[in-house]
Amino acid sequence: MDPASEMAVVADEAAEEITLESLKAQVDSAALAGHNGWMLMSCALVLFMTAPGLALFYGGLVRRKNVLSVMMQCIFLMGMMTVLWALYGYSFAFGGDGRWFGNFDHLMMNGVQRTWPDDASGVITPMYSPEIPLLTHMLFQGMFFIITPALICGAFAERMKFSAMAIYSILWGTFIYCPLTHWVWDGGPLAFGEDGIMGGALDFAGGTVVHISSGVSALVAAVLIGPRMGYPKEPLQPHNLTYTAIGASMLWVGWFGFNAGSELLSDEITSSAFAVTHFSAAAGAVAWVLIEWMVLGKPTVLGASSGAVAGLVCITPAAGFVQPMPALLMGAMAGTICYWACSKLKHQLGYDDALDAFGIHGVGGILGAVLTGVFASRAVWDVTENGGKIGLIESGGDPALVIGQIVAVVITFLFAGIGSLILLKLIDAIIGIRVPAESEQRGLDIVDHGEEGYQFA
Repeated sequence: MDPASEMAVVADEAAEEITLESLKAQVDSAALAGHNGWMLMSCALVLFMTAPGLALFYGGLVRRKNVLSVMMQCIFLMGMMTVLWALYGYSFAFGGDGRWFGNFDHLMMNGVQRTWPDDASGVITPMYSPEIPLLTHMLFQGMFFIITPALICGAFAERMKFSAMAIYSILWGTFIYCPLTHWVWDGGPLAFGEDGIMGGALDFAGGTVVHISSGVSALVAAVLIGPRMGYPKEPLQPHNLTYTAIGASMLWVGWFGFNAGSELLSDEITSSAFAVTHFSAAAGAVAWVLIEWMVLGKPTVLGASSGAVAGLVCITPAAGFVQPMPALLMGAMAGTICYWACSKLKHQLGYDDALDAFGIHGVGGILGAVLTGVFASRAVWDVTENGGKIGLIESGGDPALVIGQIVAVVITFLFAGIGSLILLKLIDAIIGIRVPAESEQRGLDIVDHGEEGYQFA
């Protein structure tokens, strides 16, 4: 071959290489855009759950004189918890590789935000994984940090000082939520694997981190602060079930971001998590309504709303691990057992969990965590990475995962419960946690905020 022909061949090969590299870069960029777009949408959906979702769901359940106080708690926590997460929360939860706690690596978004190095080599975007930027992961997890203490507010609604609520949320988020998140989702002692206690536990989207921790903390708060004035002798009826139904519907929609977003990218597991979330919510709503229809003689919108949320709570830890048909069963079980917890258990034990934060989130979260060990399937997610059978049913009766799930439930229950008791006792000793009797009678809207939810001419 003459030199001119050889040069032409080399030029063609170089052009082909450049084209292939360019094509690969374009494919990677498109995949990044798709995954990141879904995750940013999931961030918005989870924030949407706190307000207007939870704000309306809880707001409709209280009496008219306290509707703004509940909504204010949700909106204020959206602001305050975001600030804490940016300053130190994300670092405490996901910083470093320590076993029990994060570190100070990401204080004030250090190493999270984009930077331009001194050598002027160009902007650097820290990545959580090849699929999404670290900033996106921080945002998504921050939405969980917001809604979890807001769930607790349902237990002490209508009778806790706003100042006490704010201080408690700060301390609870710092000393209970951040460590627990690190234990479960950042390689700590409750993470699934050989290093986990009793093999660790599977928690796809927050059965332990969010629902059991908030539910147990809510129970402690309800018992410690005492029942509302007049409970249980006087009727303390919800003032606007329209709000509650709308809020429950918003929670149902937002939960797709909560659960399916927890895959942290858009793939087949995302689709499965989306499907089982919807199925469990549907079964929960139907089960709760059918039970109260048989017991009370009438199906209620409160029952449908509560049942849907119970189904959503139950499927949360299992969303990335179970198939659609078990999700229907899990939702139905959640609707049934949470109905019993809200209508029977709390009255038998005598605590006033005003908006059933423990009855739905605590009980539903515990149920979901245990059932994850029963129904988890390698066909949904091969978590062992070697085709190992994981769930009790799939493995033919091997209880290893169920034991790990139960151990994680017990540790979460004790850690969140004892921690909340200490924090609330401390706050009560310093500033008091309950409003005076006169303020409780007048309503917290006027007393705490100087506003009324409804003005009638």
